[in-house]
Amino acid sequence: MIYGIRNAIAALMLGVTFPCMAQISENVIRIGVLTDLSGPYMDVDGPGGVEAIRMAIADAGGTIDGRRIELLVADHQNRTDLAVSKAREWIDTRGVDVIFAGGASAAVLGMAQVAKEKKKPLIVNGAGSARLTNEDCSPYTVHYAYDTVALAKVGGAALVRQGLKSWFFVALDTAFGASTVSDTSEVLRANGGKVIGVVRHPVNLPDFSSIMLQAQGSGAQVLALANAGSDAVNAIKSAKEFGVMRSMKVAGLNLFIGDVYSFGLPTAQGLYLTENWYWDISPESRAWSKRFFEKMKKMPAGTQAAQYSAASHYLAAVKETRSDDGDKVMAAMKSMPINDMYAKNGRIRADGRMIHEMYLMQVKTPAESHYPWDYYRIAERVPAEEAFTTKAQSKCPLWK
Repeated sequence: MIYGIRNAIAALMLGVTFPCMAQISENVIRIGVLTDLSGPYMDVDGPGGVEAIRMAIADAGGTIDGRRIELLVADHQNRTDLAVSKAREWIDTRGVDVIFAGGASAAVLGMAQVAKEKKKPLIVNGAGSARLTNEDCSPYTVHYAYDTVALAKVGGAALVRQGLKSWFFVALDTAFGASTVSDTSEVLRANGGKVIGVVRHPVNLPDFSSIMLQAQGSGAQVLALANAGSDAVNAIKSAKEFGVMRSMKVAGLNLFIGDVYSFGLPTAQGLYLTENWYWDISPESRAWSKRFFEKMKKMPAGTQAAQYSAASHYLAAVKETRSDDGDKVMAAMKSMPINDMYAKNGRIRADGRMIHEMYLMQVKTPAESHYPWDYYRIAERVPAEEAFTTKAQSKCPLWK
């Protein structure tokens, strides 16, 4: 009895109903969102990503063929055990048809195994490890916004071509950090660059001062940040404080517009970063971002825009197939092109990687910024076919 009451209370807190199993397959398309809602990556996806998915549901009319679209939301706290158990619970007892995942890569990699076992789509935004569509690829995983290979190819290759060949990495001691350093190091070596040093740190490191002293002493031309969220913000602030940005170029391999907002243009000016999207890049992106801003009071990160695009694409596939069967929907998603405010001529490959144009951005100076959130200039556009893992590089048997 107590267990039932707790479930009902939890359901009310999530803003969802608690239907019986008979209703699930007949009357409901149920979407689950499992991401970081309160930790270091909450601004990368988090509540903004959830709101973007809500916008996609609203734009789809809230129903498909008379079946209502329902949303479940939970915070996995970047814990793999919690992410895996919640994904399994949602699929087994709540009838979830698809899970949108963000946050720590390790947690998402665990969820991908559950999705594969249960034959349910897992759509990833805000977790970067390229393992998701490479050695750990699955017929049911879609990696949408970016991955560590794209971060490496866009940021690494472009800066080496500018003559910035020696790199010092500050990396999260996580699956994402390991993938970012490995993928970027490979790109550097292929283009004549080299790695001078790597310092790894735990999530939520409060003090980067000793790391910045090591970076200064390395003699490297580039300080490469293979971290994200609050750790990336704190690292940038420390680099500014210790004068690192006067002697080294800083490459934010996984920074977002909210991070630039956090430390301001006077600190961020001149910073290079890899982006999957920018709110001010087209008339369509500006119109959608205005709607997002009205709800969230800040401009969206690329991952949040990708959540809207991915949810819209998923719902279009459900409508096309008139089914929520995982295999049918995945086949439709891979066959349908993606043309919206997020991507033009995007498509999902057999390995689950959604390919689209990527960007090397440079943060403007305060004098160059002419209106709120006018932060970036495009330093380089990288075509979709060049930005991600190639077929020759892939270890995914689905693509081979």
